[in-house]
Amino acid sequence: MFGTSGIRGTVGSEVTADRALSVGRALASDGYDRLVVGRDARESGRFLTDALTAGIRECGGDVINIGVASTPTVARSVAPLEADAGVVITASHNPPEDNGIKLWQPSGQAFDEERRNAISERVREERVSLVPWNEIGERTRHDAERARRRHRAAIRESVTAAGLEELSVIVDVGNGTGGITADVLYELGCSVRTLNGQPDGRFPARPSEPNEETLETLERTVGATDADLGIAHDGDADRMVAVDERGEFVPKDVLLALLARETASDGDRVAAPLNTSLALDDALETVGASVTRTPVGDVYVAERATEADVVFGGEPSGAWIWPNETLCPDGPLAACKLASLVARRGSLGELATALETYPIRRDSVRVDDREVVMAAVEAAVRERGEAFDAMDGVRIDRDDGWMLIRPSGTEPLVRMTAESRDPARADALFEEAKEIVLESTR
Repeated sequence: MFGTSGIRGTVGSEVTADRALSVGRALASDGYDRLVVGRDARESGRFLTDALTAGIRECGGDVINIGVASTPTVARSVAPLEADAGVVITASHNPPEDNGIKLWQPSGQAFDEERRNAISERVREERVSLVPWNEIGERTRHDAERARRRHRAAIRESVTAAGLEELSVIVDVGNGTGGITADVLYELGCSVRTLNGQPDGRFPARPSEPNEETLETLERTVGATDADLGIAHDGDADRMVAVDERGEFVPKDVLLALLARETASDGDRVAAPLNTSLALDDALETVGASVTRTPVGDVYVAERATEADVVFGGEPSGAWIWPNETLCPDGPLAACKLASLVARRGSLGELATALETYPIRRDSVRVDDREVVMAAVEAAVRERGEAFDAMDGVRIDRDDGWMLIRPSGTEPLVRMTAESRDPARADALFEEAKEIVLESTR
């Protein structure tokens, strides 16, 4: 029932009020007596929140409803509000017809596999504990602005403000809940302008997922003004991507390497998934740090980030984690960390250009059944007698590069990634991976 990013899918079929009700019942029945609940700007979040909180309360759990807020704001509210867990009704970067449910621990870490499975089993078995009328839980409202103020204060305390008063930043909120980024940057002294700042779950200005293709307005605006950088978020602001002062999109692998190198020092480790570029390894080597690989998904990066010598975690989706601050991917925190880096180190474009990078190819194929296709992929690779890593999908390492074939954790897709230090070889490895997938779908 739960993917790596919680429950996510189309409203009315995969995500329904019945499903939200059952999850709420399961949470309270599993011992989570006090829960913080928030949602993104999607209209469907209203009735899903109503259903979820009804399920919690009829099994004796208390609800603290924050209302519309970014995912990191809600996740960071669990511990201060002395709750046992947090729930965000969001489909993150997915289109407006989707919604979902993601669960958070008091540490800010998403529910791990054991906790997700416990809730899934209760839902599947309908093993819940309804309480009598006089024992139902309470529902209280926690002012969303108080939660945002707490989040803003935490970010300000963790960011070096030196030089930020000289910085001009444009923030593309994307009609989502990431407006807190503009607030904090302004409080830190930056000159700030916003795009698409009105929360609207239809995402009328651009698709919720921020990438090079969807950020044309931000790219043009930064390039045509004196802005030092542009920031963009997805619908719930757990992701952050950037545009440099020339209006050019900064590749996410490059952004990962820059943030990691700035955070890590000699002997430290950085958690990153199997589909991350070798550019990260090379960047960290210059400061005496190293990479520890995880399955793809910020939940796995966060799990690895709980280890003592892991000081940063990130993945090319745009999710960034500083474990000393929170184990939740925090887009506004990442935006302010990046602005601070630019203020201290200089032009984002020059920093990105100076980083050694390699050709990396990514694409995906829509499939009817991810598990069936991936089983066929693994069988095909075994038949060829080739060694591979099955930590997450099928990763094949060659002397001159690597390729990864893995199922999406949230969509009916099989994703392919290939990288080599030689562009022609990267193309060849990618075409080989794609052919394996296409043959496995026939």
